Amino acid sequence: MVQSVLSVDLPRAADGASAHGVETLEQCSDAELVAAVGRREQHALEELVRRHGGWAARFAQRLCGEPQLAEEVVQSAFLRLWEHPGRWEGRASFPTWFYRVVHNLCIDQLRRTRTNVDPLEESLADPAPTPPELLERRQRGLGVQQALAQLPQRQRSAIVLSHYEERSQAEAAAILDISEGALESLLSRARATLRTLLRDQRH
Repeated sequence: MVQSVLSVDLPRAADGASAHGVETLEQCSDAELVAAVGRREQHALEELVRRHGGWAARFAQRLCGEPQLAEEVVQSAFLRLWEHPGRWEGRASFPTWFYRVVHNLCIDQLRRTRTNVDPLEESLADPAPTPPELLERRQRGLGVQQALAQLPQRQRSAIVLSHYEERSQAEAAAILDISEGALESLLSRARATLRTLLRDQRH
């Protein structure tokens, strides 16, 4: 993931810009790394990708469905950070802010690429032979994912953040830019819809 994100050419740092050693980078806070990105220190961006690229990619794939689309989203998110590091003002933690960036980019991508094809179709397909007990377990898991894919986008985002990403109620609400009460309402509707969809799958 780190290599794919940084495969896009970045502007060269200005002459004279300092570069931290690896040990120093690992000891830096996110805020210090973002400040270094503002000084065009590419190694600082690489460290942020190392720290946050994995969960950002998993989150994007759960929302977008397609691995390739998720990778494009995460690339765009880190490139935006490189180009506009000042957009993170420090009021929220860096992960909370970056979750919001990735979430919003996912929504934008889905709106542009939505077709009649299930967006999770590619990630769900697995032609490899599977033992019966694993097949049954996989089918149950795929049923949940397929039901999740049918949720309205806001409900899906709320479920992914709260249950898959295990964000706190306050953090999930901040990422979605809604109140905690609104988040509770989204989760309640999403759970009810999922129960109905899963029940229908069994009949």
